[in-house]
Amino acid sequence: MRRVFFVFLSFVIAFSTPAFSQKEVRKELRKGNREYKQEKYTEAEIKYRKALEANARSKDAAYNLGNSLYKQSKFPEALQQYQAALPGEKDENFAAADWHNIGNVFMNNKEYQKSVEAYKQSLRLNPDDDETRYNLALAQKLLENQQQQQQNDQNKDKQDQNKDEQQKQDQQQQDRQQDKQDQQQQQQNPNEMQKENAEQILDAMKQNERNTQEKVKAEQVRQLKQRKTDKNW
Repeated sequence: MRRVFFVFLSFVIAFSTPAFSQKEVRKELRKGNREYKQEKYTEAEIKYRKALEANARSKDAAYNLGNSLYKQSKFPEALQQYQAALPGEKDENFAAADWHNIGNVFMNNKEYQKSVEAYKQSLRLNPDDDETRYNLALAQKLLENQQQQQQNDQNKDKQDQNKDEQQKQDQQQQDRQQDKQDQQQQQQNPNEMQKENAEQILDAMKQNERNTQEKVKAEQVRQLKQRKTDKNW
């Protein structure tokens, strides 16, 4: 996939720009282009910025600066420069190249819908550009995959939500059943408690009777011992 178009030499300077500024812009553009061809993108960026300082309206300087920023993966800044080069541009080939590169920025940001629109705009200006047509097809495919993934994620979220809701309903049903069982148990408990109390009372009575018998026996033994003692005397 082609990443950038590149303007190596530019002489498209506004007529209102002073001759000194035109000369300065051309000089810095040439320097920047040499650095760019040697893949010294940071150095090229510096030169292109100097060209813009000489003429802030230089579309070529903005465009080439965008290329050098793109090569450094500074995509937001590159997009800003590409967009700055567009307004009022009458050269359709230049504008088509600019829209192509804007599409590339959006592709790298995975903003496929925006990249599709940018490539379409580029093809409107230059319908014969096969590389832009290839990029458009790729962006459309990636957009389709992205939308499908988003749909799958939404379906999964919905399934998870339904599952959570079902679990909540199941838990509520279990709680209701447990409450019903507890209530039934509580209704049965009074009879069980009465039976248990009766058994406890009966056991207590038996124990009291045993205690009384033991006391009687103890008293009888004591009296018997007393009589024996009295007889010996």
